[in-house]
This record gives sequence, C-alpha cells and structure tokens, in this order.
Amino acid sequence: MKASDNPVESVRRLIRAVPDFPKPGIMYRDITPMLADPGALALSVELMANPFRGGKFDLVVGAESRGFIFGVAVAQALGCGFVPVRKPGKLPSKAVSVSYSLEYGQDSLEMHADALPRGAKVLVVDDLLATGGTLKACCELVERVGGTVGGATALIELEALGGRARIAPRDVHTVIRF
Repeated sequence: MKASDNPVESVRRLIRAVPDFPKPGIMYRDITPMLADPGALALSVELMANPFRGGKFDLVVGAESRGFIFGVAVAQALGCGFVPVRKPGKLPSKAVSVSYSLEYGQDSLEMHADALPRGAKVLVVDDLLATGGTLKACCELVERVGGTVGGATALIELEALGGRARIAPRDVHTVIRF
C-alpha cells in the first residue's frame, strides 16, 4: 500500500474477484489478500469503526466466521467487548436462533440467550453486506435477547443485491461498494 493512495482504493485493490464461487453466477469477493497485508487490514478496521466512534456502544456483535475477524478488531478500536454469533450447535449454553436467506441459500445463526445485558447498545459487524440476510439475522438476535442495535458496519457492500434495504431503518455503514 502506498501512502499517497486513496485509502479506500488501497484496500479495494487487495480484494480479489473470484467468478463462479461458490457456485455459477456468483462473483465472490475474496478478502484473504487484503487480510494478509497488515496496513490494509488495520486501515479496513479503522474505516469500519470510525463512523461509530463516540457512539458509546456497549458491545460489538459479529457473525461466524469473517464477522469474527472484523468484529473483534472493531470492538477493540471502539473500546467494547465482543459477542460471537455462531452457526447452529456451536454454542455451549442456552441459545436463541434465527433462520435467514443469503445470496446463495438458507442458513441459521445463534447467540447465547444471556449474551447481552438488557438495553445494551450494540454495533453489528460483518465483512460483507450482500442480500442483508446475515446482518438482519444478527440484528434480530440482538433485539430478541434485549439489546438495541445502534448501527451496522461491513467492509464490502454488493449494492445490486439490495441488502441495505433489509437492514433499514438501522444505520448501516460500508467501506467499499461493488
């Protein structure tokens, strides 16, 4: 990454497009080259966290698996704790569950029933906003266990899939839009 580059473009250039993955017709945005660059990774976290600084969040929630990568880092940047949202059967204590649609199928997510103090202000974090299914499911889990969604942030948004509308009226910030 060059110091003179536009920060967003510096990160965007390290995201690889992989056609027809995981199935034909999908243009997968592979973040692994960006994750391997320490400067780009740090910049990505800052770009995701900055709009929410001063928002007095109690916790950050991130969905398995890439939401864990960015969620923990954004939580640290904001001085918050982190709550994982997992795939079914992965949590050891009583959990609540939400099923949802994603760009190429159906899935479910779970959160510990006691993960959030009642009224906790939460920032939901993921790597990608596509159809909005994952972020919406995370928001529903937060609200179901008594938290308040104060916003959502993702590194990448696939605008043509309209996911932002599924998260409305919540405040959604994305860094890179394809």
